[in-house]
Amino acid sequence: MQLQIVKEPGTNDTSYVTNKMIEFNLKHFPDELKGRYQAVNLLLKDSDGNIYGGLTGEICWNWLEVQYLFVDEDYRKFGYGKKLLLEAEKMAKVKKCDFIKLDTLSFQALDFYLKQGFEVFGTIHNAGSHTHYYLKKRSPSKS
Repeated sequence: MQLQIVKEPGTNDTSYVTNKMIEFNLKHFPDELKGRYQAVNLLLKDSDGNIYGGLTGEICWNWLEVQYLFVDEDYRKFGYGKKLLLEAEKMAKVKKCDFIKLDTLSFQALDFYLKQGFEVFGTIHNAGSHTHYYLKKRSPSKS
């Protein structure tokens, strides 16, 4: 049998890959960490339900990963980004996460994350002519 690469798979097809990777990973994690997954979706909304930003990520095993944090430009400098991160940190503390991780590009929010107590643990230079930073922060439950 010969296999082929399909460039535009369907959602069910990509779920197969994700689920098989999770299944493989679970074989290598301690029992007390298995089943520890939770999507994190925090939104900034007004009273009419309009969205002005938010934070998305996931709690997985012993960490929280922030995948996206965004605040509309008109609402920056009012502390909403910090409030979103603090809310995510509360979730990490409740779930007994050891650390929080995220990444950012040099034109995005490196200084903001450093002010929130994150530390750079890795970089990739020349990522689209920018620097890609990987950051982590010890979870409040571990402080």
